[in-house]
Amino acid sequence: MEIIIFTILLFAGAICAGFLGALTGLGGGIVIVPLLTVVFGVDIKYAIGASLVSVIATSSGAASAYVKEGFSNMRIGMFLEMATTVGAIAGAAIALILNASVIAVIFGIVLLYSAYMSNKSKNDPLSGIEPDPLATRLKMNSSYPTTEGEKAYNVRKVPLGFSIMFVAGVLSGLLGIGSGAVKVLAMDNVMKIPFKVSTATSNFMIGVTAAASAGIYLHEGYVAPGIVMPVMLGVLIGSTIGAKLLFGTNTKKLRLVFTLIILALGIEMVYSGFMGNL
Repeated sequence: MEIIIFTILLFAGAICAGFLGALTGLGGGIVIVPLLTVVFGVDIKYAIGASLVSVIATSSGAASAYVKEGFSNMRIGMFLEMATTVGAIAGAAIALILNASVIAVIFGIVLLYSAYMSNKSKNDPLSGIEPDPLATRLKMNSSYPTTEGEKAYNVRKVPLGFSIMFVAGVLSGLLGIGSGAVKVLAMDNVMKIPFKVSTATSNFMIGVTAAASAGIYLHEGYVAPGIVMPVMLGVLIGSTIGAKLLFGTNTKKLRLVFTLIILALGIEMVYSGFMGNL
């Protein structure tokens, strides 16, 4: 009976994680890792392994809906994934040699910084922003649907955004979070891509990034089927629901949810890491 209750609770938590991940572009892993380690007492490396598989499910569930609705920028996503994939492999290799408490503290610091940067975000950029020459050459500038019709946008600082995406990939492999937080912030704050486009493109990218590092955790035996299955199914359901609600969701409310949740999780993970509770 305890196993059944554990599975049900894990499944319910995964649905919430997937819902949040789809709405904000964070990826469900940003909630799954703290949920498994802090609430259920799972070893953090097994939590990361399960999280990476769930991140792939999140991307699969949400990305198709975003592409259909016209939010995702495929050219940007495929270009930036060259950096995130290499970074993810490097991050997974580093994670295997680090102590669990160290990983938890790094996880928490990343979340706190992401909350800070998200709170500084301004309104979606206007179409009048001058495009980056490289973005123009790569045909990254595009438009996305709004309640007033299609709205055009230009992409800025492509080289800097590409560099940040490598760091996002490292964090994905190291922490199992899909690095959606860093990806959204890089595209939104640095590359001046509208927040909803950043969210949708992040969901398109995180599956490939996670798959690059998940294979390493699987090879090392950190992917446990009993944990992965309810997490993956729950996240897939939650992400599908979240993706359908994105179009009518207010951007400012998205940022508020983004900030508050990752702030709370960041504090908890830093505390648990320093106290050696993981």
